[in-house]
Amino acid sequence: MNPIATLIAEHALRWHVPGQPLIVGVCGTQASGKSTACAQVVAQLTAQGLNAGVLGLDDLYLGRSARVGLAADIHPLYITRGPPGTHDTELGIQTLDAVKRGEGVSLPRFDKRADEPLERDRWPLLAQQCDLLLFEGWCVGARPQEASELGHPVNALEAVGDPDLVWRRAVNAQLAGPTGDLFARLDRLVYLQPPSFEIVNNWRCQQERDYLASDPPEGAPAAMTDEQIARFIAHYERLTRHCLAEMPGRADLTIALDADRGVISSSARPISS
Repeated sequence: MNPIATLIAEHALRWHVPGQPLIVGVCGTQASGKSTACAQVVAQLTAQGLNAGVLGLDDLYLGRSARVGLAADIHPLYITRGPPGTHDTELGIQTLDAVKRGEGVSLPRFDKRADEPLERDRWPLLAQQCDLLLFEGWCVGARPQEASELGHPVNALEAVGDPDLVWRRAVNAQLAGPTGDLFARLDRLVYLQPPSFEIVNNWRCQQERDYLASDPPEGAPAAMTDEQIARFIAHYERLTRHCLAEMPGRADLTIALDADRGVISSSARPISS
């Protein structure tokens, strides 16, 4: 396992109480390595005889047809998937609650190529009496901002695309409402702390270059240009900066990363907290 996965696995085992399903949120920016690390943790714990699974926040995306409705009814920026409000929070809550009850549950999956949820009969089954479910995503565990923090745009996307703060307020209301209710199901929270917001663009561009080098199959989505990536991650900037400022002070495990996604340090809150 890579160092990030090793740290998450070690602490998950410390937090786990036999017979009690444990849901651990893993928050990390785009291309921070969280999905790879979570897959490694699940593989390792499964090999040790534990019933473990992973659910991505991305797997709860609303499809494009649903987001078209949000864009028309609330704000045009809601056409882009990712920010709170573009997820099926009810499905997420139902899934996490079933895990906590010890029930077997099918874990939702999203088809990014089709930009729609994958058919339910293709969702993987997590057997009953789960020991550990990792719930990973770019803003998992995020809290709403104070209303006074919303007024100043953090980038041109907000300044030009949301001058009346409609989108910003809608996203914040989601964190205070349905999305916040989803995150309230977490037992523990892990935060992969980037060195800065600016590094996210570098990581995401590298991810896209790696995608091209992998010789994607015919019919796969076209790679994004650097300009398209910059606009895309601008939708995530406000909350990414917010998490960077406040999440290290409350996460159960904070893993500080360097510019190469290597582990600089880690700090954990006492288990009794």
